[in-house]
Formats: sequence, structure tokens, C-alpha cells
Amino acid sequence: MLAERGVPWNAVDAVIGEGTVCHAGKPLIFGGARIGRNCKIQNLSIIGPGVTLEDGVFIGPGVTFTNDLVPRAIKPDGTLKQGTDWHCEKTLVKYGASIGAGVTICPGVTIGEWAMICAGSVVTHDVPACAKVFGNPARIIGWVDKEGNNADKPV
Repeated sequence: MLAERGVPWNAVDAVIGEGTVCHAGKPLIFGGARIGRNCKIQNLSIIGPGVTLEDGVFIGPGVTFTNDLVPRAIKPDGTLKQGTDWHCEKTLVKYGASIGAGVTICPGVTIGEWAMICAGSVVTHDVPACAKVFGNPARIIGWVDKEGNNADKPV
């Protein structure tokens, strides 16, 4: 199901931009997520509160955005934590960036414009514009141009 620009998707307060395509397998997009125009979000990805995707971002299958730096089910007194008991970190994926299949994005990072995150990586720190990163934790292994081709230096 696709929403028109500015209309909540799946009865939550996520905002999905015009021209964005969410593929079969239904990615989970939670309230508080902001998704720009002309993004492609593949199946079984999880985009939670505090995540902002700027225009033209690609999210591969099975990508997970985490948003809690200190996840716990209970408080020190043993009672179950409630929604008001945790702090949601903000994560930003900038214009034109691509995130490959099975990537995990840790809370509070910024992924630069046109950056490319290779499949299976775990992103724990900010990624500069046009960087190509891979691994656990993800490290810069090169640079890409705006079409995703390898480049000798940042474009």
C-alpha cells in the first residue's frame, strides 16, 4: 500500500514522500519516521521512530534501523519500561545514499549524500558523503560517484 504525499502509511504517523516505492514483503515503517520523495524501500526493512530518509534514498531488503542506545525491557526496579522511559536517537540518511541488503544501522548516525553501505554491514559511526563502507563495524573501503561507480577520491 502506498500513501499519497503527506498521508500516513499503514495507519501510523510516518510520512512517506511523493514517488516513494515500498516493495512487497511490507517493510515496517513506524510512527515518527520521515521518508522523503523518490525513495525505494525493499521488503522486510525496519524503519523506526527518529529515522529520517532524505529524497532519493535506497534501502535494500532486510535493513534494520535501531534507535535505542541502551535497550532494556525493564527498569532497575523490575517494572516493564514504557514508551516514555526511553530516548529515541535520531538517525539521518542523506540525499541519494544507498544501503544494501541486511545492513544494521546503529542509533544516532548520519549517512552522507551518495554514500554506499555494502550488504551485511553494521554501521556504528557517521559515514561521509560518497564513502563506500563495508564490514562489522563498517569501515571506509573506497569512494563512489553519484552513479555508484568506484571513484579514486570523494566526489
